[in-house]
Amino acid sequence: MASFRTTDDESDAVLRPMRVAVRREDVFAEAKDMVADLAAWKLVREDAERLELHCERSGGLLGGAASVRIRVEGPDGIPSATLTLECEASGLFGRAKQVAREFLEPFRRRVG
Repeated sequence: MASFRTTDDESDAVLRPMRVAVRREDVFAEAKDMVADLAAWKLVREDAERLELHCERSGGLLGGAASVRIRVEGPDGIPSATLTLECEASGLFGRAKQVAREFLEPFRRRVG
């Protein structure tokens, strides 16, 4: 099993926590829409109070499945939000970083 978590220490800017001048509720709504738009991704559980999405990404024969948690934080009513992502991938080629990139790269274009 492979795991990945966005951190500020990541050398690839796409894979760092995403900070934007947008209200946290709006970032959360866009993240939910993004999951719906991605092939092979499925929203398993939503925690609107904690602004968390729990998702699954099917991985095919060799890729295995991945469990993804997306979380949005930020102050109430102020346009400032941080999105973080954690991924656990199973299978022969557990590709947690690639799964994270599959969400983060287009999401940065959408919101950033």
